[in-house]
Amino acid sequence: MTNISRQSAFIYTFAYNDAERSLCHLEMRSFFGKVTELKIIKSHVNINPSRSPFIKGRVEVLAEGETVEEIVVQASAFGKEGETNKVIFLKINDRQGKDKVENNERLQIERAIGSEMQGDFDLHNPDQLYAVVPYEGRWYFGMYTKSEPIWFEHIKKPREYSTALSTRVARAVANIAVPHPKGIRAIDPCCGIGTVLVEALSMGIDIVGRDINPLVCEGSRENIAYFGLTGDVKKSAIEDITETYDVAIIDLPYNLYTHVSWEAQFEILKHARRIAKKVVIVTIESMDERLESVGFHIIDRCITTKQQFSREIVVCE
Repeated sequence: MTNISRQSAFIYTFAYNDAERSLCHLEMRSFFGKVTELKIIKSHVNINPSRSPFIKGRVEVLAEGETVEEIVVQASAFGKEGETNKVIFLKINDRQGKDKVENNERLQIERAIGSEMQGDFDLHNPDQLYAVVPYEGRWYFGMYTKSEPIWFEHIKKPREYSTALSTRVARAVANIAVPHPKGIRAIDPCCGIGTVLVEALSMGIDIVGRDINPLVCEGSRENIAYFGLTGDVKKSAIEDITETYDVAIIDLPYNLYTHVSWEAQFEILKHARRIAKKVVIVTIESMDERLESVGFHIIDRCITTKQQFSREIVVCE
């Protein structure tokens, strides 16, 4: 779940390679409404870090100051007697070059803060993890939540499909489509083997799946159940869908693998616009003119690359 708070502040750190940069930045814009090249961002938006394949962790800010000494002075207000804690210095920060904080200094800062906190210091199995980080000329301290790579557990599925998105990309696409799930109804009307559905459902997104192929619908249901999830997947052509949704996610890998015509793609896109206010389209080819011909307005986009193969992810309204 996510929410926006005027009182709370959060700091997120990110990890991604060059091929993932564009995808991570689109997800970042979807979550936070802004992007940074520094792999660290401060926001009032509260995101579970395990939702993203790119977020390393989240600091829920409890104290801040112009110097680390100001953090040390405030440290006695945090922690609990009878509980253990550990303080880590986040290596991802905006202090680089000559201003970079070296390892020895990081350890000294961790110890200085930890020794002032209530409770006992435990390096190996603490009850609560805290973090300190310099960012934009100030120091921040707070409870730290490390991201868990839940998507990694979804790689091995009972049913596989050679053209399916990777679980990592599928998770990011689900976040781009539904960054803040509360009250949002989504559909994957060409769901295939259910890769996007598994990621979306595992994050609590209200999404249903439809596909014209009964065999892949069966496989999708099997994959969803395998991970202990519950989802609504039915055989249906997109033109037969009568309900409307807030968001639709459509993967269109057609031209590379089959000979589906532009006319068939046009029908899918036309009906996607009919059934959803917002549509996130995954395509192997640029189709701006085609999308505009259906009446879509492109509001954001990115390219994700794996080896020599690229997909474009386009956000439309």
